[in-house]
Amino acid sequence: MLSATIVLYGCLVLLNVAFVAAWIRAAKSRKQSSRPKGGDVAIGCGTNFLDTLGIGNYAQITALFKLRGRPPDELIPGTLNVGNTIPSFVSTLLFTTAINVDPLLLTSMVLSAGAGAWVGAGIVSRLKQRTIQLFMGIALLIGACFFIMTNVGMLPPIGTAMSLDGWRFAVAVGANFILGALMCVGIGNYAPSMALLAFLGMHPIAAYPIMMGSDGVLIPVASLGFLKSGRFAPDVAIGLTLGGVAGTLLAFPLVKSLGDHLTLLRWVVIGVVTYAGVSMLRSAWKSARGVPV
Repeated sequence: MLSATIVLYGCLVLLNVAFVAAWIRAAKSRKQSSRPKGGDVAIGCGTNFLDTLGIGNYAQITALFKLRGRPPDELIPGTLNVGNTIPSFVSTLLFTTAINVDPLLLTSMVLSAGAGAWVGAGIVSRLKQRTIQLFMGIALLIGACFFIMTNVGMLPPIGTAMSLDGWRFAVAVGANFILGALMCVGIGNYAPSMALLAFLGMHPIAAYPIMMGSDGVLIPVASLGFLKSGRFAPDVAIGLTLGGVAGTLLAFPLVKSLGDHLTLLRWVVIGVVTYAGVSMLRSAWKSARGVPV
């Protein structure tokens, strides 16, 4: 048990150190503007506040980016990942130390998500703008469906387990690899992960350290690919980072006392997610016809 925990935290620290070093190198080599706007910081704070409560933030950030028309669609995946790396590291440390989940399951799922992100980032960073728009539009609408299923009670009964074994263990680890890859096209892993673990009989609170831990590994892995390709907006990413850390710290004390208010928040998010998905598909349709987006 101790060895699995050491492996997990060792990977988290090493990956985030590598991420910071890569970002510094990218900034020096490209000399891009790195001064965030107040709106970028506000988006990071508000969406990471919701993210820490388990609602997720990729869809909301994407929708707000689309509303503002900044950054360009092809830079959204990279900006999402780079800007959320440090906030995710902070939330990972908070949740993995506060909630006791089987260390072997936690470490296996987290590393699996990281491997999926490595594969996904390599593909996404080379995709054309229209392809990214199509993938993200479909992914966001899938995410909206998961939120609707949660709110109308279509998910299975709540389990009580804090660990898995046998085929359930294998399914959880394998599925997290896929969720890690999907993170690179803008679909958050929270709603799908909550549904997956519920089907496998785990307690809802067990999803939090697994989700946060997965993000803590897969996001810096994905970000390294985007930093190398330069497919991100540096100033926006810095704004997300600054606001994201603040939002995470503000929301963490509220996690254990969410109550029924989370359902109302999810309905609001459903509207935002749906708008973002439709907007992305609309942009892809215009690109296919040669119409300026």
